[in-house]
Amino acid sequence: MNMNLKKWTAVLLSVGSFSAGAVAFAAAANSGEPASLDADTVEYDMSTGIITAEQNVLMKRGITRVAGQHAQYNSKTQQGYVRGNVIAVREDMRLTCSELVSDGQEHMRATGDVHGTQQDKAFSGDQVDYYPQQNDYLLMEAGGVVSNADGTFTAARLEGWLKDDHYIGTGAAHLVSPTKNAEVGGDQMDYTKGVVVATGNAWAVQENNTMRANKLTVRLDQSGKANVQ
Repeated sequence: MNMNLKKWTAVLLSVGSFSAGAVAFAAAANSGEPASLDADTVEYDMSTGIITAEQNVLMKRGITRVAGQHAQYNSKTQQGYVRGNVIAVREDMRLTCSELVSDGQEHMRATGDVHGTQQDKAFSGDQVDYYPQQNDYLLMEAGGVVSNADGTFTAARLEGWLKDDHYIGTGAAHLVSPTKNAEVGGDQMDYTKGVVVATGNAWAVQENNTMRANKLTVRLDQSGKANVQ
């Protein structure tokens, strides 16, 4: 069944555009781009404002695509979700997860084997909260992984701002940089555009050299070296 429900599709697609592209899509949603919803079954309750789509759900608006097995949106509360092998794609951004939920308050949550990629950046975790109006803020309360050209950053709790390339890890924070042949660890770590500050049982290793301190600052420069302070 194909239904041209622009308002519902726009909201669900903005949920699916899980990255910096979400902000751009939010503007595009009001630009009159063609929108469509395809699913095996679609049900609309006019009294409650709830629209439900089941099986082989595919939503499109412009260049954004979101696919899943179940989807629901409440036009009154602007809350919605997509469940079941969710795949969301917009330009160079791709997200996969088990469930994607929007509470209608500029907050989205992806759960279940979450994986996202955009250009040289990637993130993954069991649960990722996303706030598009806060410089694409990501929060992984249960821990996760963030990677970019410098390396891979893991911690028991991770948060970051994709637009700023700024990430903070708390609890067993660990950065591995194969291109710099270096590793950095500590109780907490703050990474901002190639500068890593590790605090609490902090350590850094490059080749056969090891340093330990309560606070370490490591600058990952373009020459492939790691300068430790």
